[in-house]
Amino acid sequence: MSPSPRLLLVSDFNLDNLAGLLGQDPEAPAVEPVVAPFGQAVQVLADGSLSCWDPVPAVCLVWTRPQAVLPAFARRLQGEAVGDEEILSEVDAYAELLLAAAGRVRLLLACTWALPGWERGYGPLDLRPGIGLGHALLLANLRLAERLAAEPRALVLDARSWLEAVGDRAWSAKLWHLGRIPFHREVFLAAIRDLKAALRGLEGQVRKLVVVDLDDTLWGGILGEVGWEGLRVGGHDPVGEAYLELQRTLKALTRRGVLLAIASRNEEALALEALARHPEMALRPEDFAGWRIDWQDKAGNLADLLAELNLGPQAAVFLDDSPVERDRVRQAFPEVLVPEWPGDPSAGPAILLGLRCFDVLRLSAEDRARAGSYTAERQRRELRRQVPSLEGWLGSLGVQVRPSPLAAGNAVRAAQLLSRTNQMTLTGRRATEAELLTWTEVPGREAWTYQVSDRFGDSGLTGLACLESRGDRAELVEFCLSCRVIGRGIEEAMLHHLTGRVQALGLTALRVCPVDTGRNQPCRELFARVFAATGESGVLEWRLPPVFPLPGHVRLEP
Repeated sequence: MSPSPRLLLVSDFNLDNLAGLLGQDPEAPAVEPVVAPFGQAVQVLADGSLSCWDPVPAVCLVWTRPQAVLPAFARRLQGEAVGDEEILSEVDAYAELLLAAAGRVRLLLACTWALPGWERGYGPLDLRPGIGLGHALLLANLRLAERLAAEPRALVLDARSWLEAVGDRAWSAKLWHLGRIPFHREVFLAAIRDLKAALRGLEGQVRKLVVVDLDDTLWGGILGEVGWEGLRVGGHDPVGEAYLELQRTLKALTRRGVLLAIASRNEEALALEALARHPEMALRPEDFAGWRIDWQDKAGNLADLLAELNLGPQAAVFLDDSPVERDRVRQAFPEVLVPEWPGDPSAGPAILLGLRCFDVLRLSAEDRARAGSYTAERQRRELRRQVPSLEGWLGSLGVQVRPSPLAAGNAVRAAQLLSRTNQMTLTGRRATEAELLTWTEVPGREAWTYQVSDRFGDSGLTGLACLESRGDRAELVEFCLSCRVIGRGIEEAMLHHLTGRVQALGLTALRVCPVDTGRNQPCRELFARVFAATGESGVLEWRLPPVFPLPGHVRLEP
């Protein structure tokens, strides 16, 4: 078992309570919290040689009070006349310290600034430019977020949301004077939930699929009893409005790259008709990547959906109003997240969004288009059933693959692909976009991304490969492909391009050493099938010439 990553906690106030709670928190991932010297946030950020930086932590959390790191704000807090620009110039200087620290770690998390609820500043004038504390704080937080936005290893966490969630008990003047602890325990617990979500996002441990029941979960009423016209969705009905709000919440998740699927005990034709024809539905059949609508066991249907979508159970969330069905899925698939689902439909959206399992650290255009690409994939499967042979089906797709060198413009998506791919991956390693770009700066190394499209649409950036020249041979350091496009000749097209690159570099062979991650059997089987062993343990090799053949149904774009 690999050791827990070190998490450096930097603050001007006492974070021992946060460190203690982190050490006890059972939610994955586990971390090793390290508290920097008390009250020396600026010094710690400015001096990377301090002992708290040795060994270098994987993640750094910086949580400060505005008056502690912005002297001009502290003066306005004391009633002095201080201009907004003076405060913002100090925010800029503080942001530079954070950016420098972000260069040392995989991820730096900076918390927004807040003031206690009793600190009303100038009352009705507090949002007046150049006067109010509230106005200055809004400007400062916005400026901080803008300054850190260009650094992929730095993110801003909204500490105000933790305080608002706890309410009147958030701040404690007594704890501050006793031990320089400004917040009650509940605030630190709220912070840990967001912190752990960010760490899971860093490791690619996010949920990608919501499988939802229909009757009394997605809509009110039993379809087989009331017909689609009698379902409670929207309308001038508080229950119907609650179900509509849940549908809108699910629809919003699809725009963040989360897939939807249905597992329901119903007649498929009736259920699809309800989704297509009911005038108040926010979700339509094309919003779902797949469905199993029948009278079979839901756990079995869930297994079929996961296989169809090439996802593992750790990627799924299951929503069902029936405690019996929830228990069945929990027993069959412990890795599937099965939240308790309320009898009151108005509570559904808050429970769903409160799971924090969909949080990612970057959102790309491919993420936003993912639901549409899975709809296109369902159309491909329907075509496959109509075409008599695999070759005929592949030939009918019109597959196009476009290689591009890794660059700043595609590194975000490449890092996401690397962190989320579990089956067609050579090593299972994870890396941020900054780490990928830094890797390519070494002479003899190059990384390529692969854009895939066909007549059903653009699947986006779905492949990544990293090459390194070693003597007269090249080594394939990384090779990964989205499970959405496995089995269409994309893997072979990538190998055709890569062996062509090796030949262009004047090298004699492409070597690969697949790593058994426990989940990447499709990738290991691919290379075992198409590459020959060299006699060295675990080493496979393609000798040049010739280059790996390009599948006849694939067009490789320049």
